Amino acid sequence: MNVRTLSPLDRLLAGVERALETVAGAPEATRPSPAGPLEEATLDEQERRHAAGLMRVNHTGEVCAQALYDGQAALARDGGTRLHLQHAADEETDHLAWCAQRLRELDSRPSLLNALWYAGSYAIGAAAALVGDRVSLGFVVETERQVEAHLEDHLQRLPPQDERSRAVLVQMQADETRHADEAKARGGIDLPFPVPGLMHLSSLVMKSIAYRI
Repeated sequence: MNVRTLSPLDRLLAGVERALETVAGAPEATRPSPAGPLEEATLDEQERRHAAGLMRVNHTGEVCAQALYDGQAALARDGGTRLHLQHAADEETDHLAWCAQRLRELDSRPSLLNALWYAGSYAIGAAAALVGDRVSLGFVVETERQVEAHLEDHLQRLPPQDERSRAVLVQMQADETRHADEAKARGGIDLPFPVPGLMHLSSLVMKSIAYRI
């Protein structure tokens, strides 16, 4: 049986399809939502709007994660690195679907700017991959470490009774930690100053806007 090797054009077209599915479609999770067995909490209007704002930020973060991984995988030089990035992106699709479901439960919606977030993140991921696989993997490590901290902050800021949102974020945090550890083990390097700081600053901008829009 012959296994076809995808050309750069094939990967580009596949990337376009994934982009459309991420931004405008309804990605399906391969794992059940961690919120599944938990009761819906009673939230007043202010609590509901706050929880929805936080989950919209997390949904946008998963759109960005999809784009970063897709951009990195498209230009990865090593086939093993590409497969690693694609596998991580598949797990991020679970996160995306879980966050979208939680937004619907909170009677809210994703960010209206997700297409913009996706395009910018894809460009960043592709640029990291162009430098080299070790830098690209290092970018994964730094990104996931920052996401871990961000999720911890959101776990503290959620309404205490919103256990469904909390369960989703706890599982997401565990997955992000594993992604960072795996990227480090594959040879990801520490990113030089001032890259981590710039990444953190851009994340703050995204979170501030996505919470509201």
